[in-house]
Amino acid sequence: MNNSNKKGALLRILKYVKPQMGLVAVTIICAAASVLLSLYTTVLIGNAVDCITDSGVDFESMTPILIAIAAIIPPVALCQWLMYFATNKITHTTVKALRRDAFTHLQKLPLSYIDVNSHGDIISRIVNDVDAISEGLLQGFQQLFTGVVTIIGTLCFMVSLNWQIALVVVFITPLSFAVAAVISKLCFNKFKEQSSIKGELTGYIDEHIGGQRLVKAFGFEQLTEKQFGEINERLNICGRRAQFYSALTNPCTRFVNSLVYAGVGVFGALKVAGDIGSGNIAFTVGDLSCFLQYANQYTKPFNEISGVVTELQSALASAARLFALIDEPDEISDEGNRVLEHCNGRVELDNVCFSYLPQKPLIENLNLSVKSGQHIAIVGPTGCGKTTLINLLMRFYDVVSGEIRVSGEPVTSITRNSLRGSFGIVLQETWIFRGTVRDNIAYGKPDATLEEITAAAKAAHAHSFIKRLPQGYDTVITDGGDLSQGQKQLLSIARVMLSLPPMLILDEATSSIDTRTEMRIQNAFDKMMEGRTSFVVAHRLSTIREADCILVMRSGSIVEQGTHTELMEKQGFYAELINSRQASV
Repeated sequence: MNNSNKKGALLRILKYVKPQMGLVAVTIICAAASVLLSLYTTVLIGNAVDCITDSGVDFESMTPILIAIAAIIPPVALCQWLMYFATNKITHTTVKALRRDAFTHLQKLPLSYIDVNSHGDIISRIVNDVDAISEGLLQGFQQLFTGVVTIIGTLCFMVSLNWQIALVVVFITPLSFAVAAVISKLCFNKFKEQSSIKGELTGYIDEHIGGQRLVKAFGFEQLTEKQFGEINERLNICGRRAQFYSALTNPCTRFVNSLVYAGVGVFGALKVAGDIGSGNIAFTVGDLSCFLQYANQYTKPFNEISGVVTELQSALASAARLFALIDEPDEISDEGNRVLEHCNGRVELDNVCFSYLPQKPLIENLNLSVKSGQHIAIVGPTGCGKTTLINLLMRFYDVVSGEIRVSGEPVTSITRNSLRGSFGIVLQETWIFRGTVRDNIAYGKPDATLEEITAAAKAAHAHSFIKRLPQGYDTVITDGGDLSQGQKQLLSIARVMLSLPPMLILDEATSSIDTRTEMRIQNAFDKMMEGRTSFVVAHRLSTIREADCILVMRSGSIVEQGTHTELMEKQGFYAELINSRQASV
């Protein structure tokens, strides 16, 4: 990322901070008050030092000074507490908004983005990168506000004491900026690379946790560990280099700050000695003591800011990754499209062409006319486009050319929600979220009553196993090991049974169910599909045989269509598929 992009990321973060301007003002005021009071305390300490003379301590003069110092300490502590409270509030409110906007935008992204990007990397951006922004902001705000005021305040106090010695500090200061700037650039590049590798590692872990059964089944543990080790080693090397560069900042700036302190000490001592020798004591030992404390206070913000360079650079690198996700273009807007209110189940495809990659055509000039209430089976070899056709019907993807119409309306002219709400879909890959069984079944109809949910579960033959769960329909389940794959699929079927939309899509809906239960489910499906247009992707002959029309797909085209009997009589590609399946049994 170049400097302009880095600056752009910072400006965008500041836009999120803008609604907290009241708290920002509180932070600035408290920072200024605490710093100025602390600097004035240094003046009082210098005056107290001057109360110590060769003849002893002037307690009469020192007592009011000590009382003033004691009176200043409580307001300083209160201002610092308010400042930390305000910066914490700013930070946590800002990162909450960042995470909310990132997740909200994720819901608007086209399915193609989710398909082609690592899920672990997406999770890493929303969780880990936002955490890095939080840490960088939290420390950055605190050091920025107090640091700027401290630098300006101490410089003013030093000039008021002795402008010649103050010039020593001013002349050496740019060296500290130059060192910090060089190291900061090195740090940012390495932390950007580190964030990217973290996302890759998170994606790898997420992928292999989901596929751990296959890893163990095929004995790939050692290979998996080796691949993980390679990514982990790259992260280790990159992390060590990033930490090394960031670790250079503090000692380098401290060296420059020591030069400042030494310069003030030498020139201040010469000034005191000269004044004593001339008899005109304009710069006292107390002033020198005060000046040395100011030199430390002046350089302290540089040390503190250099100490959080690591967090700041990591935060900017993480912000760049997060904003890259937020900047991904949304799905094509359907604002202004009509709502499909009365779907009659008629579906037409005219010369539809589609490909996931421009250089690899998949579906070409696909034509199809489905009448209302027809039961359509889709068969064909793996990769022929069966699932792609389902994606196009649901408008998870848009066609490259041609047109798809539902109830005579082009799908591009109706809202996605109303189109997808007209379909009930059961996929081979089930999805169960953390929640009660009741909530999982009612996912498509949140206002459903328990009686309706129970009726849907009974129709899906899921009621019996649900009743055996510890709390029945109120049992909290997850997508982990709470239920078997077949039980999860029964819950997915119950979802569709509950909403009963005018069109159905069943993509290997009974693949994880035993034969006896499948027969019962099939009877329930037959009843459910009465009067409803249904598209069934299936390999089992029992499901295919009863279809009103069978679409035989090959290389993205419908090569044959008709009933089972008609297609078998043709002795074409469909007959070859059926005969090969029967021969393999």
